[in-house]
Amino acid sequence: MKQMLLILNPTSGMKKAARNLTDIVSLFNRAGYVPNVYVTAARGDAVRAVQTMGKNAGLIVCCGGDGTLNETVTGILKSGLETPLGYIPAGSTNDFAGSLHLSGDILKAAKQIITGTPTAYDVGKWGDRYFTYIASFGVFTKASYSTPQNMKNALGHLAYVLEGMQELSSLRTEHIRMEMDDEILEDDYLFGAVCNSTSVGGILTLKPSLVDMSDGMFEVFLIRAPKDLTELHECILALTNQTYNCKMITFRSASSLRISGNPDMPWSLDGERADGVKDITVENLHKRIQIVH
Repeated sequence: MKQMLLILNPTSGMKKAARNLTDIVSLFNRAGYVPNVYVTAARGDAVRAVQTMGKNAGLIVCCGGDGTLNETVTGILKSGLETPLGYIPAGSTNDFAGSLHLSGDILKAAKQIITGTPTAYDVGKWGDRYFTYIASFGVFTKASYSTPQNMKNALGHLAYVLEGMQELSSLRTEHIRMEMDDEILEDDYLFGAVCNSTSVGGILTLKPSLVDMSDGMFEVFLIRAPKDLTELHECILALTNQTYNCKMITFRSASSLRISGNPDMPWSLDGERADGVKDITVENLHKRIQIVH
């Protein structure tokens, strides 16, 4: 029998992970695994679980939302492990899972891990923290970490849309400078993201042809602050038509960035709040994590 570590967030989504725990364990038992199960109860638990229990595991599986995945990946990287990772998406948004075409059905996702093979993907390093698919600021960013869990459970993507609409009414902008490869971008922006995913909060979507999650490059997406209603309309039209290089939207690819901005401006890393910083270096860790699917 093979040893594995199963990390489960019982509050993710509609608490469906907790309801299916017995069936999940049974599937892995039948496939020759002995799961060491750790149920998270507080922020940071998944990181600590990997650091203390992951060394002897031949497979690490996390069952939860994007935040649980982020913590599990962080634990793997901080521990210097090369252990393959399986992801059973059970959150309210699951952006990263959507980019990998993982099943939204918990038991089917578990079976994908059992029958799958490891594939290497990039991970982002944001200062001394990590992100699996996005670091963002501006409109919609606050909604990703401030929307109450019970609202996320009840409304899913709609919760983010509702909260985001409230933010749009104030249209707060941020002055950001980004140094990337051979280019410098500096302006007032409504929203910005350094990402490695085709979906951002279930609201913004990037064409799959534009995103390679293992090419050592981030996709950099910036929405310039509209100066009037005409520019706001242009911005909405561009987002609707997925026109990413235009007057209101800048789209680039970069392997690393130096970002300067308002230290009081919070960021979101995989949907979890990150304190603002005056200057930050963001690096792409090329093919650093092995995901089984």
